[in-house]
Amino acid sequence: MRAKSSAIARSSVTVDGGPEGAGPRPATVGTRDSVEAGPAAPEARRPRTGGTLQAALGVTAFSLTFPATAWGLEGFGPWSLVAVRSALAAVIAGGCLLALRVPLPGRRHRAGLAVVAAGVVLGFPMLTTLALQTSTTSHAAVVVGLLPLTTALFSAVRTGIRPSRAFWIAALAGAAAVLVFTVTQSGGALTTADLHLFGALLVCAAGYTEGGRLARVMPGWQVIGWALVLCLPLSVPGTLLALSYEPVQLTAHSITGLLWVAAGSQFLGLVVWYRGMAAIGIPKASQLQLAQPLLTLVWSVLLLGEQLNPAAPLTAAAVLVCIAVTQRSSA
Repeated sequence: MRAKSSAIARSSVTVDGGPEGAGPRPATVGTRDSVEAGPAAPEARRPRTGGTLQAALGVTAFSLTFPATAWGLEGFGPWSLVAVRSALAAVIAGGCLLALRVPLPGRRHRAGLAVVAAGVVLGFPMLTTLALQTSTTSHAAVVVGLLPLTTALFSAVRTGIRPSRAFWIAALAGAAAVLVFTVTQSGGALTTADLHLFGALLVCAAGYTEGGRLARVMPGWQVIGWALVLCLPLSVPGTLLALSYEPVQLTAHSITGLLWVAAGSQFLGLVVWYRGMAAIGIPKASQLQLAQPLLTLVWSVLLLGEQLNPAAPLTAAAVLVCIAVTQRSSA
């Protein structure tokens, strides 16, 4: 019996991977075998892969925002469109929050949610909608292509994350390509619409940064959900006031555009976007948005019939190279 007990003890040491009397410890944790085994590696990479996919889905949803806004402006005034989209998105988000009985966010998170609400729910939609009254969708898309760099700057200041030098060089190169394309499109002069768009860049970058930070401590859909609900005291009266002053002409385009900017861009797109940022980090996710203006250019041709500038393919190639470099340098 003593020999049998000794054999069992030796066996337990082999399985547990620790000395006798140390208690059970899984052999797959922190051992050389676990590193070399391989099966755990795909599982470790899956959250980052899933985060990149979700961020990419968010970018795809955002790329349709400007064409959808242009459609919405065919039947709504600019203030009506902004107010109605915010109110409608808040109803969708509030319904989800109530159905799942999500508790109110903690007091320490409310200031951050207010920044998300001011930047993403109100500021960016309002400024870009005003810009699209006089600017083409393709022009607005390339100006907003500077958003990744702006978001990375806000993130560095707000979170203290310092990306590598290669990351910044690639990000600046991508932003420069977008800026050159923008100046070429506008004939070298900035317009009132450009000023609206640059203002939209600042407020949206602040909202993205704060939302990405909050998405690390609460689900991403709750971040944008509570931000939308927070704006209800403004969006509901704003809707009633704007609709009383601006004429409405309901068409298939205007209704489709409104529904997309409310449900797709304002809620569902931001849900996957914030989840993606929480998984892979704000700077890395923000650089995926370098592809957004190029996608919007495609939609503007297919959905709005706008003429594509010949420089677009060259800009696309430059931007895609920059995306690859930023993703690799921040991996």
